[in-house]
Amino acid sequence: MSKPKHKIQVFEHQTLHYGRMYNDVGFTVNHFNALAKLNELHENKYFTVVHKGIKFAQYVGVVQIEDLCIEILPKADYASEDKKVWQGVLIDMLMATKKLKVDNVGNAKVNKQNIHLLDIYFEWFLDEVQLLLHQGLIKQYYKETNNVKALKGKLEFAGHIQKNLIHKERFYTTHQVYEKDHLIHQVLSQALRIIEQFSKGNHLYSKCKSVQLDFPEVKQIQANEATFAKIPNSRKTAPYKTAVEISRLIILNFAPNVSSGRENMLALLFDMNSLWEEYVLLCLRKAASNSDQEISIHGQKSKRFWNGISIRPDIVIEKNDETFIIDTKWKNINNSPPSTNDLRQMYVYNEYWKSSKAMLLYPSNATKFSQEDFIPFNSITDVVHHQCGIGKVSVLKEDGKGLNNEIGSEILNWFLDKPENPVRL
Repeated sequence: MSKPKHKIQVFEHQTLHYGRMYNDVGFTVNHFNALAKLNELHENKYFTVVHKGIKFAQYVGVVQIEDLCIEILPKADYASEDKKVWQGVLIDMLMATKKLKVDNVGNAKVNKQNIHLLDIYFEWFLDEVQLLLHQGLIKQYYKETNNVKALKGKLEFAGHIQKNLIHKERFYTTHQVYEKDHLIHQVLSQALRIIEQFSKGNHLYSKCKSVQLDFPEVKQIQANEATFAKIPNSRKTAPYKTAVEISRLIILNFAPNVSSGRENMLALLFDMNSLWEEYVLLCLRKAASNSDQEISIHGQKSKRFWNGISIRPDIVIEKNDETFIIDTKWKNINNSPPSTNDLRQMYVYNEYWKSSKAMLLYPSNATKFSQEDFIPFNSITDVVHHQCGIGKVSVLKEDGKGLNNEIGSEILNWFLDKPENPVRL
């Protein structure tokens, strides 16, 4: 497989129709069939199949089908149509939430419009494997059953009689072997083979082949979810953690012969609802650590609700004897009111956490909120118990050229009602 010759960039919730051109790149019926099959394998959560097309959902990232790379970008508002800006936002969010690591060399490449997100992950993985090779690969014990010339381990009597009726000098045994051909290296080797297949024709292909030459020969396997559950987690295997995590991402998202036995596909897709929640949580923790007040930030804090069912708001903020709740929503609400179900959910959160304020937090192209944005939930006696507010925070910096990394401070200032409360329009 050669490097993708064509690239299509779309925003989430947009639609691609086969038979049409997008920036001089054609989206064919074969591409459509491959995406539809991939979606079916993943319970139809990535896209919606429409008439002669695919409508993307809230999943963003990259899909490579043979020579076509489709990059799905996030978009929080309709003010900016600059795909390069939103590509940078996605990469920065992935980096901030530790789903992606880019070194100084990689950062220079990210600034190019034609960068492929897959290439960034491939280079990260190759760098990790090179580091492991430099440090020295570990050996592990594992059991092996075969014919040997000296009796060792456990003699497999039935197999020995069957295989060595003539060869009296051999022994069919199960014995322990201590070498580099073990499960971890077999998984890394499989990921290297996938990268080799998808990087032919670009700068990463020679780097991948170089790593493969230095890598020991191991048994070829077809790893799945259960395979990764078997990988031991110990102090000895700790240096492999990042490489194994990236290989898991690559292997489990690789779909060979996904459509009619022809197109190979690799899809790295991320749910923007989860990514937005993780990024906001990260920014809040950073802001709380830099604050001169004692503030605790909790993500997905759970409480028992009913009959074994738990409820957990996205973010819980605790300051002295006060508690605040945040539920993140990655969608453009414009001037519409929140849904009744969302408000009911916030009311329950307020009751169970005895919080004074709760916020439904949405992305926007501007940050503007004040204490007047909190509206009380009233009891039947008209005594105010809790308040709920709608928060809109800018995803982009003030100059509109990058991810806003001050989100945490802006939200905390709103809750704590500081004089320097941000208003950005």
